[in-house]
Amino acid sequence: MTSEARATRASAQADIGVIGGSGLYSLLNGTEHVIETPYGQPSDPITVAEISGRRVAFLPRHGKDHRYPPHRIPYRANLWALRELGVRQILAPCAVGGLLPDLGPGTFVLPDQLVDRTSGRQQTYYNNGAVHVSFAEPYCPTGRATVRSVAQASGVEIVDGGTMVVIEGPRFSTKAESRWYASLGGTIVNMTGHPEAVLARELAICYTAIALVTDHDAGVAGHQSVTQEEVFRVFRENTTRLRSLLLDVVAALPLDADCPCHHALDGIDIPPVQPV
Repeated sequence: MTSEARATRASAQADIGVIGGSGLYSLLNGTEHVIETPYGQPSDPITVAEISGRRVAFLPRHGKDHRYPPHRIPYRANLWALRELGVRQILAPCAVGGLLPDLGPGTFVLPDQLVDRTSGRQQTYYNNGAVHVSFAEPYCPTGRATVRSVAQASGVEIVDGGTMVVIEGPRFSTKAESRWYASLGGTIVNMTGHPEAVLARELAICYTAIALVTDHDAGVAGHQSVTQEEVFRVFRENTTRLRSLLLDVVAALPLDADCPCHHALDGIDIPPVQPV
C-alpha cells in the first residue's frame, strides 16, 4: 500500500457514526468517502470529520436528496459501511410521531424499547447457520446513559424511556392503528428504526436512537391526521436543537467502554457473509 493510500485509508476511519434523518445532512464538513459493501452502496457517500477530538462518520439515512423512502433504504449497506470505517458507536437521530397526548411536537425522547411492525425488509446479515443475537435491550446502555447525562448537564428536556413502534410506511397510520399501538404500550411511532438497530447489534456496534417528536399521530389528543408538510416543518424548526445535542453527546461518548453491545456475537459461530 502506498503512503498516499495509507493516508487516505486513515482519513476514512471513524470512532462514532451518526445516521442522520431529514434536515441534518449538513451536520459535518469533512471528507466524503464512497464505500462499497457486499450489500451494495450505502444511501450516500459517508462524510468523515473531526469533532471534539473524535473521528465522526455521518451518513444521510435517506440520501442527501431524500431519494430513499423508509422501505427502500439500503440498511444493510449503511451499517456495514460504517463498520468498515471502524465505527463502534452509532447515534441515530430520527423523526417520530407521538402516540401519547403529552408527547407533543418538539419533544425529545430517548427510547429504550422497540416493536417491529415492518414487513419485507432485509433485517439480518446471517442467512446461513444459527446466529441468534440477544435483542431484549435493543438500544445501547452506554449511549443512553451518555445522552441522559449530557441532556441533564445542558438543561435539555428529554423523555427517558419509551417504546418505538416501527411501521413499514411510507404511508402514515390510520387512527385505529395509532390507538392500537398505544394500547400495546407504544409511545412513539417511526418508519426507519428497524432494521437499523438489529443490524447494528449483529455487527456488535452500539446503537442509540434519539427521537424528535414532530407530530401527534392520527387520532391522538384529537389530532385528525398527519401530513408530510407538518413533519418536515417541525423537524426543520428543531434542527438546531437536535444538532447541538448530538454534538455534545459525540464529545461525551466514552470510546473505550466495555459495552455489552460489543459482546453480542460472543460464543456464536459466525458463518461467511453470503448476501441475499
